[in-house]
Amino acid sequence: MFDIENTYSFNSDVLVPGNEYDYVTRTSFNQGVLQTTGFVNSNNINPSGTWSLGLLQMDFFYRKNRWYAGQFVRKITPKIDIPEKAIPFFSTLLNKQKQILLSVLVRDVDETFKSIEIDLPVTATGKVDFDFMESFVAELEAERVAELSAYLKVSGLNNYELSKEEKQALEKLNSFEWECYNVESLFGKSTRGKRLKGDDRIPGSLPFVTAGEANEGISAFIGNDVEVFEKNTTTIDMFGSAKYRNYQYGGDDHVAIVHTEQLPMMAAIFVTSACHKAAHTGKFDYGHNFYAKDADALNIMLPKANDGNPDYKAMETLISAIHKLVVKDVVQYANHQRFKAKKQ
Repeated sequence: MFDIENTYSFNSDVLVPGNEYDYVTRTSFNQGVLQTTGFVNSNNINPSGTWSLGLLQMDFFYRKNRWYAGQFVRKITPKIDIPEKAIPFFSTLLNKQKQILLSVLVRDVDETFKSIEIDLPVTATGKVDFDFMESFVAELEAERVAELSAYLKVSGLNNYELSKEEKQALEKLNSFEWECYNVESLFGKSTRGKRLKGDDRIPGSLPFVTAGEANEGISAFIGNDVEVFEKNTTTIDMFGSAKYRNYQYGGDDHVAIVHTEQLPMMAAIFVTSACHKAAHTGKFDYGHNFYAKDADALNIMLPKANDGNPDYKAMETLISAIHKLVVKDVVQYANHQRFKAKKQ
């Protein structure tokens, strides 16, 4: 049903300004899109209506438009015509093969992919039942939108009006004075988690964080007696991928914990983004892991206050504003989907 092919790839230093084409890499963040670009050349561009496969976490992302690729990305092309509303169904099926692909060497991914068999709903005559897929996806979407709308209302997140301070923070973003700060000098020594093999994990309620993007790196919920790290901290995994944690958790030896717990939540989120930008550069991989000592040596760019210290207040206000802008899009999307469902 699908072809798997190597992509025409090139490095980001040849990209040109623009926002028409996605530049897709092996990252799992932002649907694999590292940045956007203008037209570069016709030799390297990949067609629309395909999936990208990043060879780091084996994530499949559908590409509605033409796209460029970095290294270690495969192109997945359907051999059949797939209706647009059935695309999410196939995206889910493809991503269910991640564990199979992660279990083999990168050089064997193509042949392994070709050998995988998937189950599809069929009609009484044995044809692929696209009507069922479309109705199933529509039903799930309506259910999720209803839950989202209810959550936004109960949590008060449907109020997305920016305060005066938040508007000013957005307006002054380009005029912030930035400074390079060392992570250890700001937050003390980072902590390395401890290994806990899968067979030794006792089922429980404590999130256990490992390396990876699936489920934000949470591989299990455990009841083992392990070191519990505080909420409002930042984890950086073996690949240099940083994530903010607003809950208590345990961590394995492929995770470094940066102790931002004394910061306001929104400022801690800002710091997490700065850590991710500095650490997730492609330098760290299976052969060269990111450890706590690397977190201590990490230098990050932050807004500077008049006294020379990081301006955590500015960070807090800016993230609060961005949060509201994102929530605004979510609220408007939910309202649009509900209105569309009523008309139908």
